[in-house]
Amino acid sequence: MDRRVTAGVRGVPYDGGELLTIGAFARASRLSPKALRLYDELGLLTPERVDPRSGYRLYAPAQLERARLVAWLRRLGMPLARIREVCELAPDAAASAVAAYWTQVEADTAARRDLAAFLVDQLSRKDTVMTEPATPLTMRCAALTDQGLVRPAQQDAAYAGPRLLAVADGYGPSGDLAATAAIEALKDLEHRDLTSADLPAVLEEAARRAHRTAPSADEATGSTLTALLRSGSQLALLHLGDSRAYVLRDSGLFRITHDHSVVQSLVDEGRLTPEEASSHPRRALLLRSLDGATEFAPDLQLLEARPGERYLLCTDGLTSVVPPETIQDVLTAADDPDRAVRELIRLAREAGAPDNVACVVGELAGAEVAV
Repeated sequence: MDRRVTAGVRGVPYDGGELLTIGAFARASRLSPKALRLYDELGLLTPERVDPRSGYRLYAPAQLERARLVAWLRRLGMPLARIREVCELAPDAAASAVAAYWTQVEADTAARRDLAAFLVDQLSRKDTVMTEPATPLTMRCAALTDQGLVRPAQQDAAYAGPRLLAVADGYGPSGDLAATAAIEALKDLEHRDLTSADLPAVLEEAARRAHRTAPSADEATGSTLTALLRSGSQLALLHLGDSRAYVLRDSGLFRITHDHSVVQSLVDEGRLTPEEASSHPRRALLLRSLDGATEFAPDLQLLEARPGERYLLCTDGLTSVVPPETIQDVLTAADDPDRAVRELIRLAREAGAPDNVACVVGELAGAEVAV
């Protein structure tokens, strides 16, 4: 029998039945020929046979089930790498993998919804800030650290002042020195007369000095750094590592930093769920920090603040054991920043406090009502 393939042939006999041309297979699977060629190149959906003369792809009818699964998973928005993993699983395991992926999608959507609400609120302020009467602001603040219940030493550091809030989480043999040095590098900014235009640049330069003087890489020592520097109603935010910053506003609690960690990158790529990330063996590995060896690449933002807002800066010793909902409840209910940081530390210890903890809370108020 002549088994050569030519364009336009609808089916070609083979041992397991009749092979389908790429056009026929595309129609049956609801995948375009372009998509089928891509999935072949990626090893996701390899044709049963490729004609040696024309290069024309032929598919077995038995491949339709996998092709339709790929099409459905793509409609869900699942990344191709993850689709490949799901397709290799037994049905029960594949079902669990799809359920876990969708749980992650819903969590990510909620996080993006919150971020969108924060950005809408933040951007709308830029239109009103010039028309509303300026209200002098002051900041009530408190900082507290705790060694926790497991760590043999304290390697977290924190600072709270009327213009500067900062936390640092040290790691390695001299992590305590690295964290303290990171905070000390910023303290001078508290006493400088700065305009809002100066804030990001001077905050970045102070952190850069700390980065240059951090211990060398062969000591495996460094520190995270998350800091807010205020001038009037303007707040500059600098962030490196996996410590975090949150703001409590009328519309809720917003996380305003993104972790620079290996597990966060895997979550961003769709390879881990947030739940899996929390217990991942590499969750402590950072992609950015103050370590004197890697490139200095902090995230920088300029925020518009208003009276009544509360800002929380904390190390992962808090966020790894106390959920965001509880953090929001504490920040909302506490009479003042000092009460808030004490309650947050108490909750971390109540949850086992497996790591050092550092918390800083700052509350903005109109100068005329500050206490």
